[in-house]
Amino acid sequence: MSVKQEYNGPILEINNLSISFFTRLREIPAVMDFSCVVQPGEAMGLVGESGCGKSTVALGVMQDLGVNGQIVGGSIKFKGRDLSSLSGAELRQIRGSEIAMIYQEPMASLNPAMKIGKQLIEVPMIHEGLSEADAWKVARQVVEDVRLPDPDRILQAYPHQLSGGQQQRIVIAMALMSKPSLLILDEPTTALDVTVEAGIVDLVKGLGKKYGTSMLFISHNLGLVMDVCDRICVMYSGEAVETGTVVDVFDNMRHPYTQALFRSIPLPGADKNSRPLVAIPGNFPLPHERPQGCNFGPRCDYFKAGICDGADIPMALYNKKADHQTRCLRFTEIDWLADAVRADDVAETTPGEIILDIDDLKKYYEVSANALFSSKEKKVVKANETISLTAREAETLAIVGESGCGKSTLAKVLMGLETATSGRVKLLGQNVEDVMIEDRDTKTVSSIQMVFQNPFDTLNPSMAVGRQIIRALEVFGIGDNDEARRQKMLELLDLVKLPREFAERMPRQLSGGQKQRVGIARAFAGDARIVVADEPVSALDVSVQAAVTELLMEIQRRSRTTLLFISHDLSIVRYLSDRVVVMYLGHIVETGTTDQVFAPPYHPYTEALLSAVPIADTRIQRKRIVLDGDIPSAVNPPSGCPFQTRCGYKQDAGTDLCETEVPPVRTLENGHQIKCHLAEDILAKMDPVIALANDNSAPKKAAKKAVKKTAKKAVKKVAKKAVKKTAKKAAKKAAKKATKKTA
Repeated sequence: MSVKQEYNGPILEINNLSISFFTRLREIPAVMDFSCVVQPGEAMGLVGESGCGKSTVALGVMQDLGVNGQIVGGSIKFKGRDLSSLSGAELRQIRGSEIAMIYQEPMASLNPAMKIGKQLIEVPMIHEGLSEADAWKVARQVVEDVRLPDPDRILQAYPHQLSGGQQQRIVIAMALMSKPSLLILDEPTTALDVTVEAGIVDLVKGLGKKYGTSMLFISHNLGLVMDVCDRICVMYSGEAVETGTVVDVFDNMRHPYTQALFRSIPLPGADKNSRPLVAIPGNFPLPHERPQGCNFGPRCDYFKAGICDGADIPMALYNKKADHQTRCLRFTEIDWLADAVRADDVAETTPGEIILDIDDLKKYYEVSANALFSSKEKKVVKANETISLTAREAETLAIVGESGCGKSTLAKVLMGLETATSGRVKLLGQNVEDVMIEDRDTKTVSSIQMVFQNPFDTLNPSMAVGRQIIRALEVFGIGDNDEARRQKMLELLDLVKLPREFAERMPRQLSGGQKQRVGIARAFAGDARIVVADEPVSALDVSVQAAVTELLMEIQRRSRTTLLFISHDLSIVRYLSDRVVVMYLGHIVETGTTDQVFAPPYHPYTEALLSAVPIADTRIQRKRIVLDGDIPSAVNPPSGCPFQTRCGYKQDAGTDLCETEVPPVRTLENGHQIKCHLAEDILAKMDPVIALANDNSAPKKAAKKAVKKTAKKAVKKVAKKAVKKTAKKAAKKAAKKATKKTA
């Protein structure tokens, strides 16, 4: 049983920490000269690309570096005690009791053979010496604290009987059982839907305040860090390169890497044609191949030979009040307000004819009521319900929604991996709804291809990159001979901006972004007319995301390919899509242009999705909507509107139609469609979910439009609407008024 002592100083002090991993060949320095301090009740965010050392720092705090890892310099103090000086028994008392860690994958922390309650009560019984009866009371209370419904049922359930969001909440409950002084969260929401993520973030913030817990929050998502953390530490290649309060670093960044990160994420105002993302050039250095001087030097726009590539660069103080420090020798010389140097604006692509037409598509699966014992009783999973949409040549159509909404099932039907239960799918004028892929002709197969979510699992590890692309060309019947196919393969590598020598490389020799480029090259090998991109950038670092996204856009402009972009990341969707389809529990609940879907009136589910998107911009205010409960089962969907069990507007509808009848599809304006029973006056009262904090523009309608356009575009919209409603004179007056107030 551990005895916790009151401590008034910093909870965690890391000073000049260096960690290396030792192999038979060499010492690999993973973390170098890293320092940070976490005060009581404070949340510190660690951000950076994969491999920068974030998780290594966390494992160093836990003293869990394995047999090869070793602290070779500096110190880690917890409540004033040097952790490296503690015995194994003392560390075991601290771990779980005073320092707890939540990992990215919740099932890695749960025993699949033990009920949830049994796993939870172990913590207070071991660390606090409570009896089983008292431990059950504590466990039940904590399950309530993490906002799980029916705690008694949850405690008696096995991990596999809970959803991913519920599993993560249980892991958080387990970590908080002993009210630790320090909670380490290593990418705790990466595998979760954006709505579940919003609930987890609010939960973590609330529990941190309730228990007075300090947090070390590891993430690559800058928006999440802004939501959760008080201070931030940006890491690059094993070093802290900038640290300070979240607001000061976001508004007054003073390291080129921090600036490059922000330029590579789709913040409000980014536009694929007029303000494209700027990817970080070059590649992340391997730990044993770091450059002399500044680690970021080879990728930095402000690099100066003889200055930046000299000796090791120490942290320098920029703002004493915010304890804002940077590891840059030239931070006083750089014009931080200057726009990024980029190519000229890209001409907007005009969509062509309809090449994909889906009408009233349904996809049902029959499953046994008890799949384990093959019961004769059958139940139906309604994966897709009355899906109707069209896609045009050279158009980017985004399909968004939570896990289980039917996005991937729709993709499988399009690809011929499944056949439709009913309805019509017309691809390039040919009906394919009931034709499996093995029965499709080569031209049809090559005309619609897929880029998958995980680039690591889509390449054959025993086959060279070039050979894998040539194999696709052989299947599609492209090229008269081996030499012609090899030349085409090299041209495809050029297309995705990979060096031609990569043709001889094995997949293990490529980074994640490079592997995804190979997957894209293979998808375009048959001159695909439609590419289904299923979460193509979610497994990649933000800087690599920008490069891959821009690559897809460039190829699309060149070949006029139609892109079906399946994603839950609405920031990327807003940036690259022309039209958006929002799905919930197999239904399309809203569809329209990107401007229409991202501005009120919204479908209540779309409103909740938008409110859950973390945005790394201190000027933005978001309306916060956290959905109650989980998405219902497709085996037993609710009656009436599929969203009515989680809808915050149901009581305002003034009718019981929500619970009894599936809503009709209503066309609001210019083809904007919503599947909802809400009356026009309720929809008209909806406020923008995302708005500038200092936006006081006069007309409410203009404010709603201005949340995603510049002031100039907002004024044009006001004028256009006024022309329709009144007269040209009213339009000029409204435009003049909006311009004045926006300025």
